[in-house]
Amino acid sequence: MRVFFDSSAFVKRYIQEQGSEDVLRWCEQATELGLAVIALPEMVSALCRLLREERITEVQYRQLKSVLFLDVEDIALCDLTPQVIHHAVRRLESHVLRGMDAIHIGCAVAWQAEAFITADSRQSVAAQAAGLKVVEL
Repeated sequence: MRVFFDSSAFVKRYIQEQGSEDVLRWCEQATELGLAVIALPEMVSALCRLLREERITEVQYRQLKSVLFLDVEDIALCDLTPQVIHHAVRRLESHVLRGMDAIHIGCAVAWQAEAFITADSRQSVAAQAAGLKVVEL
């Protein structure tokens, strides 16, 4: 099964919080994992925020970032293409979304994801409207 994660969901693979166990289960079930290329800087941003808030140490930050970048070597990264932008703009015109959230949806549609995993309720509604099977954490 082709499983696409937005960054709000995939970061739960690295930071233990509500939904982390579900993310790990979806990763195990998937035959292919997909992420938008923008997910990487978004997840590093989340790790940096945790470091600034002193919720993780500098050592933990470096370890988590290293594991993330090793993991993405085996993950399909969806780039920004005209097709992705087209799908993203359609979602922006029909739903209240942030631009980056629309890009995640556009990538999932273009990649032909069989499941779209998110932790964002507005994104969930827009992804369903785009025809994606959505799992909201």
